[in-house]
Amino acid sequence: MKVALAQIAPSLGDVDRNLETHLEFIDKARRAKVDLLVFPELSLTGYTLKDLAGDVALDPATDPRFKKILDRSRGLSVVLGFMEESATAKGLFYNAAAFVSSGKILHVHRKVFLPTNGLFEEAKFFAQGRDFRVFPTPFGRAGLLICRDFLHYGASYVLFTGGADMIIAISAAPGRGVAGADDAFETSRMWELMGEAMSYFSTAFVLYTNRVGIEDGVSFAGGSFIYDP
Repeated sequence: MKVALAQIAPSLGDVDRNLETHLEFIDKARRAKVDLLVFPELSLTGYTLKDLAGDVALDPATDPRFKKILDRSRGLSVVLGFMEESATAKGLFYNAAAFVSSGKILHVHRKVFLPTNGLFEEAKFFAQGRDFRVFPTPFGRAGLLICRDFLHYGASYVLFTGGADMIIAISAAPGRGVAGADDAFETSRMWELMGEAMSYFSTAFVLYTNRVGIEDGVSFAGGSFIYDP
């Protein structure tokens, strides 16, 4: 199994431009014979949306832009982040992640733990997801987490008890401080420690993709990784 982590810098609020980036990376992954391609949190929209959420939200089951990703995913699997509008309660918007494979949506996860302190304002604009579920994929059973979900041990534990072979976390985590000869962000080590611990104790492969770039004055840390048990 070959995995690629697409550590991109999405354009804030520009779904069409981000869609083209996704399609380019999917084509590149296919040429490289990648089996699973993982994008970061809110990769279709950018992160600091605030009241832009309603303008960029979509229904993955019906939106023609999402259909382009489904069509292009034939022959491989893709995880991506997007803003989802509730199909049953219009005006509710979720920070969501989708696992798509060979033209089908296998699972959608809605972020449960919404940080709303300091520079984070998610609960002011986004609805809260309610559950963590494991689902079948072409590579075994998997579970999805979005950013702050990953830092709550109980979330990964639920996926572990559900028999997850892979725990896939997508993130838009800022970077703070610089440490080491490689000039890495100090905060990246926190995510690495969680990934290493969860992989070791859950006997699952842990895949983590974080975005890069600067958006609304915030620098995002990158530092994507994969840990095996």
